[in-house]
Amino acid sequence: MIKHRGFPGRLPGSDFQFTIRRANPKGATAIVRRERYRDRRPADKRADTAFVRALWEAFGDQPFERGNLDAGRLSWLFGREVLPAEDAFDSESYEALLVLDVAAARRAFPDAFEEGEPA
Repeated sequence: MIKHRGFPGRLPGSDFQFTIRRANPKGATAIVRRERYRDRRPADKRADTAFVRALWEAFGDQPFERGNLDAGRLSWLFGREVLPAEDAFDSESYEALLVLDVAAARRAFPDAFEEGEPA
């Protein structure tokens, strides 16, 4: 499992996790599309925005390996802002390639892109 060095581990001041520390010996947790309802808590929305910003800063519009990114947090974005980057996508693989759909992410989380292009 690749560890994305420099990627934030969690939303500062919260328990919203962005990365995991070690691989699960039983295998990676599956990434599944979770519905985001309009009445979600503001803290959940802040966590999603911060996670999208971290993905943008770390990877831009390039494919990236799932690695140590949290499956739960990815699942809130999967199928909309985060898409499979390969045809043979395995949602239970730490080596699965994903890509940020920048246009969809900008529409859903405009605050995540206020500071411009990734480094």
